Amino acid sequence: MISPHFNEEPAEHRRFANYLQALEAVAETEEAGLVAAVLSDEDATMADSAVGRHLDRRVTDLLTDPRFTAWARTMTEVIAERDFLTGRLHEWTLLRNIALGKSWADDEITTASDWFQRTAATMQIVTSPEALRLLAERGRTRRVRNAANHRLRNLPN
Repeated sequence: MISPHFNEEPAEHRRFANYLQALEAVAETEEAGLVAAVLSDEDATMADSAVGRHLDRRVTDLLTDPRFTAWARTMTEVIAERDFLTGRLHEWTLLRNIALGKSWADDEITTASDWFQRTAATMQIVTSPEALRLLAERGRTRRVRNAANHRLRNLPN
């Protein structure tokens, strides 16, 4: 016999969807508090996933915006205890530095996550020939090396 609750969505799925919806609509002044509230959820993996999606979405809006630095500092304080999230925010900051022509080191790129290398190789905002050349030569995966080579060939002269 099938349970009458067979088709119900698990509670953590509903909370995840609600968190994403709330994070998308939150005012900037309330964002840190909401992120902290989401991270206090009993399901740490689900909470990290919701906040990670939020960080990725917000960063794409702020990546070249001067407000990025203050926002990243605030988020760093809120997510300080979450290794994955702090790592992701650090890598977004590195992408920003490359995109804006600020300083970065080769080893930051070569030791970065597969996600970072793939994003840097394919993200149109990253136009640094040096960074793309490094990824084309020393990217961790063939996909990253190929994407970086393609981007290098198509950079305006």
